[in-house]
Amino acid sequence: MTSSQSLSSRDSWTRLVRDLKMATSQKLTEHFLTCTICTEVFDNPCTLVCNHTFCRKCVVNYTKTRPEAISAKSLLCPFCNKMTKVSAPERPVEEWADDVKPIFIIQGLLDSFGPGSKDTTYCTYCQGDGETTPAVVWCSVCDEALCDKCTGAHNRIPSFRQHDVTDLSGEVKAKGRQKVKVMCREHKQESLEFLCTDCKKAACQKCCIIYHRKCDAVVTITSQIMTMKRQLRAVKKALSKKEDKMKLRVNEKKLKEKLGRDHFSMMKSNIQSACQKVINQAKEKERKLLDQMEDISYKHIGQLKADIKSGEMSVQMYQQQAELIDQALQSECDMDVYEMYQGCETGDVEAVGDADVKERGRITKVTFRQDTDKLSKSLDDLQLGEIDVMYESELDMKATPVLQDTINVRVSGESNTPDPSDVTVMVVNDTDKVVVTACSNSCVKSFYTRNNETRHSKLRLDGQPLSLTKLTHNQVAVTVWNIKQIVTVEANPDLVLLSTVTTSKQYWGITSLTPSTLAAGSRSPPCVDILDMTGNVLRSISPLHNGNNILRCPNFLCTTRTGNILVSDSGTKCVVCLTPEGDVVFTYSPTGDTALKYPQGITSTSTGDILVTDFSLHSVIHLTESGQFVRNILTQQDGIKHPEGVCVDGHNHVYVCLSLEGVIKVFTC
Repeated sequence: MTSSQSLSSRDSWTRLVRDLKMATSQKLTEHFLTCTICTEVFDNPCTLVCNHTFCRKCVVNYTKTRPEAISAKSLLCPFCNKMTKVSAPERPVEEWADDVKPIFIIQGLLDSFGPGSKDTTYCTYCQGDGETTPAVVWCSVCDEALCDKCTGAHNRIPSFRQHDVTDLSGEVKAKGRQKVKVMCREHKQESLEFLCTDCKKAACQKCCIIYHRKCDAVVTITSQIMTMKRQLRAVKKALSKKEDKMKLRVNEKKLKEKLGRDHFSMMKSNIQSACQKVINQAKEKERKLLDQMEDISYKHIGQLKADIKSGEMSVQMYQQQAELIDQALQSECDMDVYEMYQGCETGDVEAVGDADVKERGRITKVTFRQDTDKLSKSLDDLQLGEIDVMYESELDMKATPVLQDTINVRVSGESNTPDPSDVTVMVVNDTDKVVVTACSNSCVKSFYTRNNETRHSKLRLDGQPLSLTKLTHNQVAVTVWNIKQIVTVEANPDLVLLSTVTTSKQYWGITSLTPSTLAAGSRSPPCVDILDMTGNVLRSISPLHNGNNILRCPNFLCTTRTGNILVSDSGTKCVVCLTPEGDVVFTYSPTGDTALKYPQGITSTSTGDILVTDFSLHSVIHLTESGQFVRNILTQQDGIKHPEGVCVDGHNHVYVCLSLEGVIKVFTC
């Protein structure tokens, strides 16, 4: 191989490495180094406690728009709404994020691939002189790429001889930056090799001697690499789960988008149909008016034509009589004159048209009387229909609930109390449908209002339904505990049985985790099972506390906004929050005045607040998202007696099943 060929091969390899590095840098910048607020590459980034990273200026500006964050002296994450306490709240808001640093991964990526990161292909110093000399080493202390010539100059400086220099020859050139040691900001010549687990800070050897002498645990970073990697893998696993959940949410939104498009298309057709009906009615009235006018005009014109013909005949007779008189006057016979005179005296010469005969119902005048004001008012009052827009709103947990409605679950033909145990609300064809399980009636019922009339639908089952959960906008899953079944039911608008799944256990409470998984509570054995839609048990959760199972009678379940499972257990008289993996997030089992006696229905609001009913205390209890008691939001004074199922809708309504009374009370906050 000639020297020119060797040089050409080396240049090709250099260009390849450069292109790969540029492509990697661009991809990392687009996907990992971009602020989701300003959509630009991170400028002075900071990572909040939720591990979301933003530009400091962006997160501060966002926090300034949220009064609750200002009052809490915290930075608010725009992505997940978690708050990060600031270290110096007395400082101006603009400085709150100054002490919040980015995680080392983000900072490392920015250093390597962000704006201002240097290219290791060519010598930095030679590029400053306008030359493009290939670099052979990288000095991590100087943060510069050096060619052979500049490396020699670099090594001749005594203070530079101990710098950490990485070889960039061959394949190492493209990834040489990954071996860079991080130097201490205070002690420039010392690398960060230690970790103070008390202070949670990396330190060099001098920092350990000066600042961490009294700390209990200072270890080498190398010794913690395996632990860090294990934790990073756990974080990655958690992120993957969040990614999967977010993908499911996106898919649900896409489905809702398609349903929304179809719905709006149907609404457009309905509006056009309503308008066409009005047009058809107007055209029918037009046709009737025109037909009536044609009939009247035919009669009127006919009468006028008859008058004209009669008049013309009278004219002829008058002319004839006048001629006879002329002849009599010109006659020399006196008798001709006398006879004509006699005829005129007796009226024989009068024309037929002179007879004063009037027909009854004779038309004298035809007009079209139009009340313009009345027509205008009718058009203004014309009701083709109305477009109602319902917005999702947050339940005001500080407000006093007001009773708005009472739904009697007993329908015609039923003699016994229906015993409503669980309830949910769905919006089907722009109509709110209240779906309830009636255990003693062995059926599922729905109630809704159409054309100002209250209507219902009833679906009989083979067993006794207890709990239900919403699957889609018009489908629910129901546990039929006594015959070991889970059934799916559709409301469109009447209730229709879609499927029946036979299970291995008697399930009481149920909640939907994802479109393809359910969580169901069993008493024997006491546990919460994660099921697929065919009833297969994917995982069984039986958390222990002091050697005892926390669960005994998990009668009611619901899913939180973060995807965790809330369990209301009447056996252990507590509320438990579980992850789908089986970890216990919190347990609410207070004593004293706030102790639970017989917890039943449970639900979670869009803000994360928890409502749980207590059958024996005749109350609905409000807990925070972390399981802290707030207050009894509804009590016996509000008409609450032996409550079971509870749910909230998107319009500030709370629905409570009163099983012994056979009604559902609806409250507005």
